Amino acid sequence: MSKFIELTVSTTHIGAELVSDVLWGYTDAGVVINDVEDVIALARDGRAWDYADESIFKADKTVLVKAYFPIETAKETVSAAQRDLEDLKKNSPLSLGTLETVKREIDGDLWREQWKEHFKPIHIGKIVIVPEWIDYKPADGEITVLLDSNMAFGTGEHETTSMCVGFLEKFVKKEDTVLDVGCGSGILGITASKLGAKKVIMTDIDECAVVATTHNMALNGVKNGEVLLKNLLDDNSVKGEVIVCNIMAEVLIAFAPYIGNNLIDGGIIILSGILVERLDAVKDAYINAGFDYVEQKIKGEWSALVVTKGKKQ
Repeated sequence: MSKFIELTVSTTHIGAELVSDVLWGYTDAGVVINDVEDVIALARDGRAWDYADESIFKADKTVLVKAYFPIETAKETVSAAQRDLEDLKKNSPLSLGTLETVKREIDGDLWREQWKEHFKPIHIGKIVIVPEWIDYKPADGEITVLLDSNMAFGTGEHETTSMCVGFLEKFVKKEDTVLDVGCGSGILGITASKLGAKKVIMTDIDECAVVATTHNMALNGVKNGEVLLKNLLDDNSVKGEVIVCNIMAEVLIAFAPYIGNNLIDGGIIILSGILVERLDAVKDAYINAGFDYVEQKIKGEWSALVVTKGKKQ
């Protein structure tokens, strides 16, 4: 029977996705996020249960991120992951919690199936994000986006991703070229394609993201997509009617003076990955760069913003 090392990291709701990304860099065996805030959000929205124990609203908000490493290589991979977590805590401006780690040895592969149980179809408007191993039958009008959750990057559960999907559904038109900057899993570019975009160009500076996006494009049969290992802003010849960026606020602010070079006149930019307290700073940066405010959304501690510039020719 196979043996694995389970590494548990204590973090916060804000830090869970960053910690998960670090751990995915060292294992393809599985990462699970146990976050009571997700349960609370579902309970309040009425999307999961008819009843939730009121004690959950007063529960400890520590988030546990668990990753699994084959025991044969765990000594090296776990140590490397712990070093990266230490670097993350030193360098990130976000509140990540203690990032304390606990290791234990577990037997068997049963946990693999238990891990898959954490992933269910996610409904965002008419878009349904579906783990690729689930045989989901879409209702009339629904559009499914298949995602292999056994890879790094977003699965659609995070507030920033779901707000971007909602804005894509609202703004993408049939003849649009959509640019997904910092594509991660490719979920946003693939969604844009499924919504009818003429072409999607997805870029990332992380080679693992390019691999994940290429894999997920194939799962979805996306033929009009291109994945580039590059910083989009280095190439002004790549232009689109819609640009979507789900990146941290500081990077979005740095993009503000330049990203318009990749936007067709009259196009829109969807910005997310913004903590609520940084929303005004991002908005001001884009207004100062000549963009016009369109609208914004807030979900929990996160926000998303839509801006536009110029008029269509």
